[in-house]
Amino acid sequence: MSVTHGSFSREQRWLFPVACLLAVLLVATVFPFSSLWRQQTELDATSNAIALLHQQSANLQRQAQATSSRSAALALARQQYQLVLPGQSLIQILPGAGAGSSSALSGDPGFQPLVSPQNAQLGGLVAPTVATPHAGANFLVRFVRTLEFWR
Repeated sequence: MSVTHGSFSREQRWLFPVACLLAVLLVATVFPFSSLWRQQTELDATSNAIALLHQQSANLQRQAQATSSRSAALALARQQYQLVLPGQSLIQILPGAGAGSSSALSGDPGFQPLVSPQNAQLGGLVAPTVATPHAGANFLVRFVRTLEFWR
């Protein structure tokens, strides 16, 4: 038999304090752990970024060591900057007039010969149009042609 005080039974009176204790316990544990979880994911992302930077730094150091030798510096100066040692001369061999195939491979349009506009091949991109004078046409015909333009 249960003892009642007012309209609540003994079990009901214990249920409220237990629920409050559980709520306080959840709030006291969930918020710090969720904050720790968020901070851990940020730490993981930051440590991954640092590892990537260390890898890039190691690659750059290897490149610097590879180009720090005298022969590598000379090769780099000759290939990229057309520099030579004192007493040497630089000779560049340009393609001749008959070497059209090598200039076409370079992709530089400056090496291509000029084409007159009448002989230009547009590859079907632009249809040739013939200008027709509309001086004799009335206003209605010109208006309809203008509307056809906007279609």
